[in-house]
Amino acid sequence: MDNNERRLPVDDDEEIYDVELTDADLTSFDQPGPHTDQALASLGDSALTIESLLVPPIGVLRSETTVAGALDHLVHAQPVTGITYLYVVDDRDRLLGVVAMRDLLLARPGQFLDEIMTPEPVIMSLDTPLVEAIQLALKHRHRLYPVVDEDGRLEGLVYGWRLFDCMAREISGQVGAVVGVDREERAATPVLTAFRMRHPWLQVNLLTAFAAAFVVGLFENTITQIVALAAFLPVLAGQSGNTGCQALAITLRGLTLGELKDFPVSQLLRKEITLGAMNGFFVGIVAAVAMFLYASMTGAGGSPILLALVILIAMVGACIGSGIFGVAVPLTLRRFGADPAMASSIFLTTFTDILGMGLMLLLATTIVL
Repeated sequence: MDNNERRLPVDDDEEIYDVELTDADLTSFDQPGPHTDQALASLGDSALTIESLLVPPIGVLRSETTVAGALDHLVHAQPVTGITYLYVVDDRDRLLGVVAMRDLLLARPGQFLDEIMTPEPVIMSLDTPLVEAIQLALKHRHRLYPVVDEDGRLEGLVYGWRLFDCMAREISGQVGAVVGVDREERAATPVLTAFRMRHPWLQVNLLTAFAAAFVVGLFENTITQIVALAAFLPVLAGQSGNTGCQALAITLRGLTLGELKDFPVSQLLRKEITLGAMNGFFVGIVAAVAMFLYASMTGAGGSPILLALVILIAMVGACIGSGIFGVAVPLTLRRFGADPAMASSIFLTTFTDILGMGLMLLLATTIVL
């Protein structure tokens, strides 16, 4: 600062709690921390905490600092653009409150910061799970959040955009994870690396497909006598699979945003069962009409009316079951310590295929034959 520039007055007895920052610290304000990539890649891990996104605190002042002293501190801060709020602490570095820039500019120069601060601000602790921190950020929408230890001492800051970035990456990662694509795979991932990431899940998918094929094979005689059933097996599997994927998407979103913490799983199950019954009934009516027309025109075996009834009942039952599986699969994976999103659709598809095809063929064997 030039000697001709005017400096704001500072009380003689004022003691500013100043934080000495290194060049690396200043750079970190706008750059991800050393563990940010790990945090973004591992949000599904419920053990991950907010500490992985921490940056050093700036704008930290003692409670006895005056408004004039705080303004002088801002004038000399490097860079001043990195300061959004002033954080008021006591002589033991415990966070007392937060001062917004608007309140600072409108206050009298002789006022102390503890007179204009906002006490009990929104804070996070070092052990706050990342999922809970994202939920908190969605609720309050602040630019920065102070992070304190178990004694209330200010340890650092977390940028709101980093939390939203974590959430966006988690949701985008789920798109691939549900079908067995590793969260770390990108468009530029080498072919052999991508092969090692994807292929094991394809082998798992093949084994589960054998299970569905085995169920269909149990009703070989039924399919031989009623050929129309073979034409409608993929129709039933496709509709029930889509219903299950819808329930799976809602469940994974609820886990990511922490919504299921306060929302009873039993209520979610009741919702998906109701939706499955409604969707299955109205889709089943269309499928039943199609089965009736197909069986009538082709004479594929069996009563067209009974075959239409079989399709309707099977569609309702399969959609209800797929809704239940859509909720149960990710919750079960999480309970056993696995990533809820990882390959969920593979197991979901297996369960829905076995249930839907098995139910339709069983009903046809019982009712039509």
